[in-house]
Amino acid sequence: MFKKVLVANRGEIACRVLRTCRDLGISTVAVYSDADEDAPHAKSADEAVRLGPAPVKDSYLNVAALVAAIRQTGSDAVHPGYGLLSENRDFADAVGAAGAKFIGPPSEALDAFGDKIRAREVARSVGVQPPPGTDGALDPADAAVLMSAADDIGFPVLVKAAGGGGGIGMQVVDEAEDLAKAARMCSERGQAAFADPRVFLEEYLRAPRHIEVQIFRDAEGNSVALGERECSVQRRHQKILEEAPSPAAFFSGRAGQARRRALFDAALRVVAKVGYVGAGTVEFVADSSGELYFLEVNARLQVEHPVTEMVTGLDLVELQLRVANGESLPEDARSATPNGHAIEARLYAEDPSKKFMPQPGRIEALEWPDTGPNLRIDTGVVAGTEVTPYYDPMVAKVIAHGPDRASAIQRLDDALAATILRIQGPKGPKASNLEFLRQVLANDNFRSGAYDTLLAESMTRSKK
Repeated sequence: MFKKVLVANRGEIACRVLRTCRDLGISTVAVYSDADEDAPHAKSADEAVRLGPAPVKDSYLNVAALVAAIRQTGSDAVHPGYGLLSENRDFADAVGAAGAKFIGPPSEALDAFGDKIRAREVARSVGVQPPPGTDGALDPADAAVLMSAADDIGFPVLVKAAGGGGGIGMQVVDEAEDLAKAARMCSERGQAAFADPRVFLEEYLRAPRHIEVQIFRDAEGNSVALGERECSVQRRHQKILEEAPSPAAFFSGRAGQARRRALFDAALRVVAKVGYVGAGTVEFVADSSGELYFLEVNARLQVEHPVTEMVTGLDLVELQLRVANGESLPEDARSATPNGHAIEARLYAEDPSKKFMPQPGRIEALEWPDTGPNLRIDTGVVAGTEVTPYYDPMVAKVIAHGPDRASAIQRLDDALAATILRIQGPKGPKASNLEFLRQVLANDNFRSGAYDTLLAESMTRSKK
Protein backbone atom coordinates (compact mmCIF):
# COMPACT_ATOMS: atom_id res chain seq x y z
CA MET A 1 0.00 0.00 0.00
CA PHE A 2 1.05 3.61 -0.46
CA LYS A 3 3.18 5.04 2.34
CA LYS A 4 2.19 8.69 2.09
CA VAL A 5 -0.85 10.23 0.35
CA LEU A 6 -1.18 13.91 -0.45
CA VAL A 7 -4.80 15.05 -0.65
CA ALA A 8 -5.02 17.74 -3.33
CA ASN A 9 -8.29 19.23 -2.12
CA ARG A 10 -9.94 21.00 0.79
CA GLY A 11 -13.03 20.96 2.99
CA GLU A 12 -15.18 17.94 3.68
CA ILE A 13 -13.79 15.73 0.93
CA ALA A 14 -10.22 16.28 2.11
CA CYS A 15 -11.28 15.35 5.65
CA ARG A 16 -13.11 12.29 4.35
CA VAL A 17 -10.10 10.99 2.35
CA LEU A 18 -7.74 11.68 5.25
CA ARG A 19 -9.99 9.58 7.51
CA THR A 20 -9.68 6.46 5.35
CA CYS A 21 -5.93 6.95 4.98
CA ARG A 22 -5.59 7.07 8.77
CA ASP A 23 -7.67 3.91 9.10
CA LEU A 24 -5.28 2.15 6.70
CA GLY A 25 -2.18 3.41 8.50
CA ILE A 26 -1.11 5.65 5.60
CA SER A 27 0.72 8.90 6.37
CA THR A 28 -1.10 11.96 5.07
CA VAL A 29 -0.33 15.38 3.66
CA ALA A 30 -2.86 18.21 3.45
CA VAL A 31 -2.52 21.33 1.35
CA TYR A 32 -4.08 24.67 2.16
CA SER A 33 -4.51 28.24 1.01
CA ASP A 34 -4.08 31.26 3.25
CA ALA A 35 -7.85 31.26 3.81
CA ASP A 36 -7.70 27.64 5.02
CA GLU A 37 -4.64 27.78 7.26
CA ASP A 38 -6.70 26.85 10.33
CA ALA A 39 -9.22 24.63 8.51
CA PRO A 40 -9.91 21.14 9.93
CA HIS A 41 -8.41 19.37 6.91
CA ALA A 42 -5.11 21.23 7.34
CA LYS A 43 -5.01 20.45 11.04
CA SER A 44 -5.93 16.78 10.84
CA ALA A 45 -3.21 15.56 8.44
CA ASP A 46 0.25 14.42 9.50
CA GLU A 47 1.76 17.23 7.45
CA ALA A 48 0.35 20.36 5.83
CA VAL A 49 1.82 22.47 3.05
CA ARG A 50 0.81 26.02 2.10
CA LEU A 51 -0.05 26.46 -1.58
CA GLY A 52 -0.61 30.19 -1.84
CA PRO A 53 -3.16 33.00 -1.44
CA ALA A 54 -6.90 32.40 -1.05
CA PRO A 55 -8.02 32.66 -4.71
CA VAL A 56 -8.42 29.14 -6.06
CA LYS A 57 -6.26 29.79 -9.14
CA ASP A 58 -3.38 30.76 -6.86
CA SER A 59 -3.74 27.81 -4.51
CA TYR A 60 -5.79 24.66 -5.15
CA LEU A 61 -5.50 25.01 -8.95
CA ASN A 62 -1.79 25.88 -8.80
CA VAL A 63 -0.24 22.76 -10.35
CA ALA A 64 3.33 23.97 -9.82
CA ALA A 65 2.70 24.51 -6.10
CA LEU A 66 1.06 21.09 -5.77
CA VAL A 67 3.94 19.35 -7.54
CA ALA A 68 6.38 21.17 -5.24
CA ALA A 69 4.38 19.88 -2.25
CA ILE A 70 4.53 16.32 -3.60
CA ARG A 71 8.31 16.50 -3.97
CA GLN A 72 8.83 18.32 -0.66
CA THR A 73 6.91 15.72 1.35
CA GLY A 74 7.97 12.62 -0.56
CA SER A 75 4.37 11.66 -1.19
CA ASP A 76 4.03 8.52 -3.30
CA ALA A 77 0.34 9.04 -4.18
CA VAL A 78 -2.08 11.91 -4.67
CA HIS A 79 -5.83 11.77 -4.09
CA PRO A 80 -7.54 14.66 -5.92
CA GLY A 81 -10.97 14.39 -4.26
CA TYR A 82 -13.69 15.88 -6.47
CA GLY A 83 -13.85 19.15 -8.38
CA LEU A 84 -10.73 21.31 -8.66
CA LEU A 85 -8.07 19.26 -10.52
CA SER A 86 -9.66 15.83 -10.05
CA GLU A 87 -10.38 15.36 -13.77
CA ASN A 88 -7.49 17.38 -15.17
CA ARG A 89 -5.19 15.35 -17.40
CA ASP A 90 -2.33 17.86 -17.14
CA PHE A 91 -2.39 17.57 -13.36
CA ALA A 92 -2.56 13.77 -13.49
CA ASP A 93 0.45 13.72 -15.82
CA ALA A 94 2.32 16.19 -13.58
CA VAL A 95 1.69 13.94 -10.57
CA GLY A 96 3.18 11.00 -12.48
CA ALA A 97 6.18 13.07 -13.58
CA ALA A 98 6.78 13.96 -9.93
CA GLY A 99 7.08 10.24 -9.12
CA ALA A 100 3.70 9.82 -7.44
CA LYS A 101 0.59 7.83 -8.35
CA PHE A 102 -2.51 9.77 -9.35
CA ILE A 103 -5.46 8.09 -7.64
CA GLY A 104 -7.83 8.31 -10.55
CA PRO A 105 -8.40 6.93 -14.05
CA PRO A 106 -5.74 6.88 -16.78
CA SER A 107 -5.05 10.04 -18.73
CA GLU A 108 -6.79 8.59 -21.80
CA ALA A 109 -10.03 8.25 -19.83
CA LEU A 110 -9.69 11.77 -18.46
CA ASP A 111 -9.33 13.00 -22.03
CA ALA A 112 -12.34 11.06 -23.27
CA PHE A 113 -14.72 12.08 -20.52
CA GLY A 114 -13.42 15.58 -19.85
CA ASP A 115 -14.84 16.55 -23.24
CA LYS A 116 -18.64 16.15 -23.30
CA ILE A 117 -18.71 16.02 -27.09
CA ARG A 118 -16.20 13.19 -27.21
CA ALA A 119 -17.97 11.44 -24.32
CA ARG A 120 -21.16 11.40 -26.38
CA GLU A 121 -19.20 9.76 -29.23
CA VAL A 122 -17.78 7.10 -26.87
CA ALA A 123 -21.26 6.28 -25.56
CA ARG A 124 -22.75 5.99 -29.05
CA SER A 125 -19.89 3.72 -30.13
CA VAL A 126 -21.04 1.10 -27.60
CA GLY A 127 -24.74 1.50 -28.33
CA VAL A 128 -25.59 3.87 -25.47
CA GLN A 129 -27.52 6.84 -26.78
CA PRO A 130 -27.25 10.42 -25.49
CA PRO A 131 -30.12 12.87 -26.01
CA PRO A 132 -30.39 14.09 -29.61
CA GLY A 133 -27.97 16.92 -30.22
CA THR A 134 -25.18 18.31 -32.35
CA ASP A 135 -22.35 15.96 -33.29
CA GLY A 136 -19.66 18.57 -32.76
CA ALA A 137 -18.94 21.99 -31.34
CA LEU A 138 -20.72 25.06 -32.68
CA ASP A 139 -19.40 28.57 -33.11
CA PRO A 140 -21.22 30.60 -30.41
CA ALA A 141 -20.91 33.69 -32.60
CA ASP A 142 -22.53 32.10 -35.67
CA ALA A 143 -26.24 32.79 -35.13
CA ALA A 144 -27.29 31.11 -38.39
CA VAL A 145 -25.54 27.82 -37.57
CA LEU A 146 -26.91 27.87 -34.02
CA MET A 147 -30.44 28.44 -35.25
CA SER A 148 -30.23 25.74 -37.90
CA ALA A 149 -29.02 23.21 -35.31
CA ALA A 150 -31.71 24.23 -32.82
CA ASP A 151 -34.43 23.94 -35.45
CA ASP A 152 -33.25 20.42 -36.29
CA ILE A 153 -33.40 19.41 -32.63
CA GLY A 154 -36.53 21.38 -31.74
CA PHE A 155 -37.04 23.84 -28.90
CA PRO A 156 -36.47 23.81 -26.00
CA VAL A 157 -32.76 23.10 -26.35
CA LEU A 158 -29.99 22.90 -23.81
CA VAL A 159 -26.81 24.88 -24.55
CA LYS A 160 -23.85 23.17 -22.92
CA ALA A 161 -20.18 23.97 -22.49
CA ALA A 162 -18.08 21.14 -23.91
CA GLY A 163 -15.58 21.05 -21.06
CA GLY A 164 -15.84 20.44 -17.33
CA GLY A 165 -18.98 19.63 -15.40
CA GLY A 166 -20.84 20.48 -12.22
CA GLY A 167 -23.65 22.19 -14.12
CA ILE A 168 -21.32 25.01 -15.17
CA GLY A 169 -22.00 26.50 -18.61
CA MET A 170 -25.50 25.09 -19.14
CA GLN A 171 -28.63 27.00 -20.08
CA VAL A 172 -32.11 25.99 -21.20
CA VAL A 173 -33.40 27.98 -24.18
CA ASP A 174 -37.14 27.99 -24.86
CA GLU A 175 -37.31 30.69 -27.53
CA ALA A 176 -35.23 31.27 -30.67
CA GLU A 177 -34.49 34.90 -29.78
CA ASP A 178 -32.65 33.81 -26.62
CA LEU A 179 -30.35 31.31 -28.31
CA ALA A 180 -27.44 33.53 -29.36
CA LYS A 181 -27.14 35.17 -25.93
CA ALA A 182 -27.27 31.80 -24.16
CA ALA A 183 -24.58 30.34 -26.42
CA ARG A 184 -22.34 33.31 -25.80
CA MET A 185 -22.82 33.12 -22.02
CA CYS A 186 -22.15 29.35 -21.90
CA SER A 187 -19.05 29.80 -24.05
CA GLU A 188 -17.72 32.51 -21.74
CA ARG A 189 -18.37 30.38 -18.66
CA GLY A 190 -16.70 27.38 -20.27
CA GLN A 191 -13.66 29.49 -21.10
CA ALA A 192 -13.47 30.92 -17.59
CA ALA A 193 -13.98 27.64 -15.75
CA PHE A 194 -12.32 25.11 -18.06
CA ALA A 195 -10.29 27.14 -20.58
CA ASP A 196 -12.61 25.72 -23.25
CA PRO A 197 -15.03 28.05 -25.09
CA ARG A 198 -16.71 25.32 -27.20
CA VAL A 199 -20.45 24.75 -26.89
CA PHE A 200 -22.94 22.29 -28.34
CA LEU A 201 -26.70 21.83 -28.33
CA GLU A 202 -28.76 19.01 -26.91
CA GLU A 203 -32.48 18.34 -26.74
CA TYR A 204 -33.88 19.48 -23.42
CA LEU A 205 -36.04 16.81 -21.88
CA ARG A 206 -39.04 18.25 -20.06
CA ALA A 207 -39.38 17.24 -16.41
CA PRO A 208 -36.25 15.06 -16.54
CA ARG A 209 -34.87 12.82 -13.82
CA HIS A 210 -31.14 12.67 -13.17
CA ILE A 211 -29.93 9.14 -12.42
CA GLU A 212 -26.34 7.98 -12.13
CA VAL A 213 -24.51 4.69 -11.75
CA GLN A 214 -21.51 4.21 -9.47
CA ILE A 215 -18.98 2.01 -11.22
CA PHE A 216 -15.61 0.56 -10.25
CA ARG A 217 -13.08 -1.04 -12.56
CA ASP A 218 -9.61 -2.42 -11.91
CA ALA A 219 -6.58 -2.68 -14.19
CA GLU A 220 -7.39 -6.31 -15.01
CA GLY A 221 -10.77 -5.34 -16.47
CA ASN A 222 -12.86 -6.56 -13.53
CA SER A 223 -15.79 -4.21 -13.11
CA VAL A 224 -18.91 -3.70 -11.04
CA ALA A 225 -21.89 -1.35 -10.94
CA LEU A 226 -22.64 -0.58 -7.30
CA GLY A 227 -26.19 0.56 -7.89
CA GLU A 228 -27.79 3.79 -9.01
CA ARG A 229 -28.35 7.09 -7.27
CA GLU A 230 -31.24 9.47 -7.85
CA CYS A 231 -29.93 13.05 -8.02
CA SER A 232 -32.94 15.01 -9.27
CA VAL A 233 -33.23 17.52 -6.40
CA GLN A 234 -31.11 20.29 -7.89
CA ARG A 235 -30.67 24.02 -8.13
CA ARG A 236 -28.74 25.68 -10.98
CA HIS A 237 -28.19 22.16 -12.43
CA GLN A 238 -26.32 21.24 -9.24
CA LYS A 239 -27.45 18.60 -6.77
CA ILE A 240 -28.52 19.26 -3.19
CA LEU A 241 -30.12 15.93 -2.25
CA GLU A 242 -29.36 12.41 -3.47
CA GLU A 243 -30.69 8.97 -2.65
CA ALA A 244 -30.06 5.31 -3.39
CA PRO A 245 -31.76 3.41 -4.84
CA SER A 246 -33.89 5.60 -7.12
CA PRO A 247 -37.58 5.68 -6.17
CA ALA A 248 -38.62 6.23 -9.80
CA ALA A 249 -41.71 4.23 -10.74
CA PHE A 250 -40.03 2.98 -13.91
CA PHE A 251 -37.63 0.94 -11.75
CA SER A 252 -40.43 -0.95 -9.99
CA GLY A 253 -41.56 -4.51 -10.66
CA ARG A 254 -39.97 -7.10 -12.90
CA ALA A 255 -39.77 -4.73 -15.87
CA GLY A 256 -38.11 -2.13 -13.66
CA GLN A 257 -35.46 -4.60 -12.53
CA ALA A 258 -34.71 -5.46 -16.14
CA ARG A 259 -34.39 -1.75 -16.91
CA ARG A 260 -32.01 -1.33 -13.97
CA ARG A 261 -29.81 -4.24 -15.14
CA ALA A 262 -29.71 -2.76 -18.66
CA LEU A 263 -28.69 0.60 -17.19
CA PHE A 264 -25.81 -0.96 -15.26
CA ASP A 265 -24.65 -2.86 -18.32
CA ALA A 266 -24.71 0.33 -20.41
CA ALA A 267 -22.67 2.20 -17.81
CA LEU A 268 -20.01 -0.51 -17.71
CA ARG A 269 -19.79 -0.67 -21.51
CA VAL A 270 -19.13 3.06 -21.71
CA VAL A 271 -16.19 3.03 -19.28
CA ALA A 272 -14.75 -0.23 -20.64
CA LYS A 273 -14.44 1.38 -24.08
CA VAL A 274 -11.63 3.67 -22.85
CA GLY A 275 -9.87 1.25 -20.49
CA TYR A 276 -11.16 2.98 -17.39
CA VAL A 277 -9.58 2.16 -14.01
CA GLY A 278 -10.88 3.27 -10.63
CA ALA A 279 -14.08 4.87 -9.36
CA GLY A 280 -16.38 6.68 -11.74
CA THR A 281 -19.96 7.74 -12.18
CA VAL A 282 -21.89 7.36 -15.42
CA GLU A 283 -24.73 9.87 -15.48
CA PHE A 284 -28.02 9.50 -17.31
CA VAL A 285 -31.11 11.62 -17.78
CA ALA A 286 -34.56 10.04 -18.02
CA ASP A 287 -37.67 11.40 -19.67
CA SER A 288 -41.16 11.01 -18.21
CA SER A 289 -41.57 7.57 -19.81
CA GLY A 290 -38.39 6.27 -18.21
CA GLU A 291 -36.33 6.33 -21.39
CA LEU A 292 -32.72 6.78 -20.22
CA TYR A 293 -30.12 8.77 -22.15
CA PHE A 294 -26.37 9.03 -21.54
CA LEU A 295 -25.34 12.37 -20.07
CA GLU A 296 -21.66 12.24 -19.07
CA VAL A 297 -19.03 10.41 -17.04
CA ASN A 298 -17.56 11.96 -13.92
CA ALA A 299 -14.10 10.39 -13.84
CA ARG A 300 -13.63 10.73 -10.10
CA LEU A 301 -15.30 10.21 -6.75
CA GLN A 302 -18.68 11.96 -6.53
CA VAL A 303 -19.82 14.32 -3.79
CA GLU A 304 -22.69 11.92 -3.13
CA HIS A 305 -20.62 8.74 -2.84
CA PRO A 306 -21.64 8.26 0.85
CA VAL A 307 -25.14 7.08 -0.10
CA THR A 308 -23.61 4.20 -2.05
CA GLU A 309 -21.30 3.45 0.88
CA MET A 310 -24.29 3.38 3.24
CA VAL A 311 -26.28 0.87 1.17
CA THR A 312 -23.30 -1.37 0.27
CA GLY A 313 -21.15 -1.16 3.41
CA LEU A 314 -18.09 -0.43 1.24
CA ASP A 315 -15.47 2.28 1.70
CA LEU A 316 -15.09 3.69 -1.81
CA VAL A 317 -11.96 5.68 -0.94
CA GLU A 318 -10.29 2.51 0.30
CA LEU A 319 -11.27 0.80 -2.95
CA GLN A 320 -9.77 3.71 -4.88
CA LEU A 321 -6.50 3.38 -3.01
CA ARG A 322 -6.31 -0.38 -3.47
CA VAL A 323 -7.16 -0.32 -7.19
CA ALA A 324 -4.69 2.54 -7.78
CA ASN A 325 -2.08 0.43 -6.01
CA GLY A 326 -2.60 -2.35 -8.56
CA GLU A 327 -4.85 -4.61 -6.51
CA SER A 328 -7.84 -6.40 -8.01
CA LEU A 329 -11.36 -5.47 -7.02
CA PRO A 330 -12.03 -7.49 -3.85
CA GLU A 331 -14.79 -10.04 -3.80
CA ASP A 332 -16.91 -8.03 -1.35
CA ALA A 333 -17.03 -5.21 -3.92
CA ARG A 334 -17.71 -7.46 -6.91
CA SER A 335 -20.60 -9.16 -5.14
CA ALA A 336 -21.95 -6.16 -3.20
CA THR A 337 -25.75 -5.98 -3.04
CA PRO A 338 -27.39 -2.72 -1.96
CA ASN A 339 -29.25 -3.02 1.31
CA GLY A 340 -31.95 -0.64 2.49
CA HIS A 341 -32.16 3.02 1.49
CA ALA A 342 -29.86 6.01 1.99
CA ILE A 343 -30.38 9.75 1.47
CA GLU A 344 -27.84 12.56 1.55
CA ALA A 345 -28.62 16.25 2.09
CA ARG A 346 -26.03 18.89 1.26
CA LEU A 347 -26.10 21.65 3.86
CA TYR A 348 -25.03 24.98 2.34
CA ALA A 349 -24.47 28.54 3.48
CA GLU A 350 -26.87 29.82 0.83
CA ASP A 351 -30.26 31.54 0.72
CA PRO A 352 -32.99 29.58 -1.13
CA SER A 353 -35.21 32.68 -1.17
CA LYS A 354 -32.57 34.57 -3.17
CA LYS A 355 -31.94 32.01 -5.92
CA PHE A 356 -29.68 30.02 -3.57
CA MET A 357 -27.14 32.84 -3.42
CA PRO A 358 -24.06 31.97 -1.29
CA GLN A 359 -23.98 33.49 2.19
CA PRO A 360 -20.35 33.87 3.30
CA GLY A 361 -19.74 34.58 6.96
CA ARG A 362 -18.41 33.17 10.21
CA ILE A 363 -19.98 30.01 11.61
CA GLU A 364 -20.93 31.17 15.10
CA ALA A 365 -22.68 27.97 16.19
CA LEU A 366 -22.60 24.43 14.80
CA GLU A 367 -24.04 21.42 16.61
CA TRP A 368 -24.78 17.98 15.17
CA PRO A 369 -26.99 15.14 16.38
CA ASP A 370 -25.37 11.95 17.59
CA THR A 371 -24.18 9.77 14.74
CA GLY A 372 -23.99 6.01 14.40
CA PRO A 373 -24.14 3.24 11.80
CA ASN A 374 -27.28 4.75 10.25
CA LEU A 375 -26.40 8.44 10.42
CA ARG A 376 -23.24 10.05 9.10
CA ILE A 377 -22.05 13.63 8.86
CA ASP A 378 -19.20 14.57 6.52
CA THR A 379 -17.95 18.09 7.13
CA GLY A 380 -14.85 20.22 6.78
CA VAL A 381 -15.81 23.04 9.14
CA VAL A 382 -16.27 23.68 12.86
CA ALA A 383 -17.71 26.52 14.89
CA GLY A 384 -15.48 29.50 14.20
CA THR A 385 -14.74 28.55 10.61
CA GLU A 386 -15.16 31.31 8.03
CA VAL A 387 -17.28 30.44 4.99
CA THR A 388 -15.41 32.52 2.43
CA PRO A 389 -16.51 33.76 -0.99
CA TYR A 390 -13.53 32.00 -2.55
CA TYR A 391 -14.88 28.43 -2.42
CA ASP A 392 -18.05 26.37 -2.56
CA PRO A 393 -20.20 27.28 0.49
CA MET A 394 -20.94 23.70 1.54
CA VAL A 395 -21.03 23.26 5.30
CA ALA A 396 -21.62 19.50 5.45
CA LYS A 397 -23.32 16.43 4.03
CA VAL A 398 -25.82 14.69 6.29
CA ILE A 399 -26.44 11.07 5.26
CA ALA A 400 -29.07 8.76 6.71
CA HIS A 401 -29.74 5.07 6.13
CA GLY A 402 -32.81 2.99 6.88
CA PRO A 403 -34.29 -0.38 6.03
CA ASP A 404 -36.66 1.39 3.63
CA ARG A 405 -37.10 4.81 2.04
CA ALA A 406 -39.65 6.10 4.56
CA SER A 407 -37.40 5.35 7.52
CA ALA A 408 -34.37 6.89 5.81
CA ILE A 409 -36.34 10.09 5.11
CA GLN A 410 -37.50 10.24 8.73
CA ARG A 411 -34.01 9.65 10.10
CA LEU A 412 -32.57 12.39 7.88
CA ASP A 413 -35.32 14.84 8.83
CA ASP A 414 -34.77 14.11 12.54
CA ALA A 415 -31.04 14.75 12.07
CA LEU A 416 -31.63 18.06 10.31
CA ALA A 417 -34.14 19.09 12.98
CA ALA A 418 -31.47 18.50 15.64
CA THR A 419 -28.79 20.43 13.74
CA ILE A 420 -27.91 23.94 14.90
CA LEU A 421 -26.22 26.23 12.39
CA ARG A 422 -25.80 29.98 12.79
CA ILE A 423 -23.74 32.06 10.39
CA GLN A 424 -22.87 35.70 11.03
CA GLY A 425 -21.88 38.15 8.34
CA PRO A 426 -20.46 41.68 8.69
CA LYS A 427 -23.97 43.15 8.52
CA GLY A 428 -25.94 40.55 10.41
CA PRO A 429 -27.06 36.89 10.33
CA LYS A 430 -26.66 34.88 7.15
CA ALA A 431 -29.02 32.24 5.77
CA SER A 432 -28.52 28.54 5.16
CA ASN A 433 -30.59 25.95 3.30
CA LEU A 434 -31.23 23.89 6.44
CA GLU A 435 -34.97 24.50 6.65
CA PHE A 436 -35.36 24.25 2.87
CA LEU A 437 -33.89 20.74 2.94
CA ARG A 438 -36.51 19.76 5.51
CA GLN A 439 -39.22 21.26 3.30
CA VAL A 440 -38.03 19.10 0.41
CA LEU A 441 -38.20 16.00 2.59
CA ALA A 442 -41.78 16.91 3.54
CA ASN A 443 -42.87 17.68 -0.02
CA ASP A 444 -45.63 15.37 -1.27
CA ASN A 445 -43.98 14.83 -4.66
CA PHE A 446 -40.69 13.97 -3.03
CA ARG A 447 -42.35 11.65 -0.51
CA SER A 448 -44.13 9.77 -3.30
CA GLY A 449 -40.96 9.51 -5.38
CA ALA A 450 -42.70 11.28 -8.28
CA TYR A 451 -40.33 14.22 -8.63
CA ASP A 452 -37.89 15.57 -11.23
CA THR A 453 -35.09 18.12 -11.57
CA LEU A 454 -37.56 21.02 -11.45
CA LEU A 455 -38.74 20.25 -7.89
CA ALA A 456 -36.40 22.47 -5.83
CA GLU A 457 -36.71 25.58 -7.94
CA SER A 458 -40.49 25.16 -8.27
CA MET A 459 -40.70 25.10 -4.48
CA THR A 460 -38.86 28.41 -4.18
CA ARG A 461 -41.08 30.00 -6.87
CA SER A 462 -44.24 28.85 -5.12
CA LYS A 463 -43.24 30.77 -1.98
CA LYS A 464 -43.08 34.11 -3.77
